[in-house]
Amino acid sequence: MEYEFKMRNLPNAREKEFNIEYKNTILPHSYNADFIFDDIIVLEVKAQKDVIEDHFKQTINYLAATKLKLGLIINFGEESLKFKRVLL
Repeated sequence: MEYEFKMRNLPNAREKEFNIEYKNTILPHSYNADFIFDDIIVLEVKAQKDVIEDHFKQTINYLAATKLKLGLIINFGEESLKFKRVLL
């Protein structure tokens, strides 16, 4: 996917790490989003039978950590490509 994004000149960051801050303290944990597009969209890529509630929670956590408002979950594990939009 990363190759296709580059070929189409879609600005993105792969496996971008985000620190988690709580009450002005950086926690020892971090999030790594699959892709961040143009500092606007978090893209989470899955290859599972179904998109489950935990995938939504994960994407919401990424949105909170990145301070972005829009996330997409793309799942290649079903019979056809499925995607879900997540708004914060």
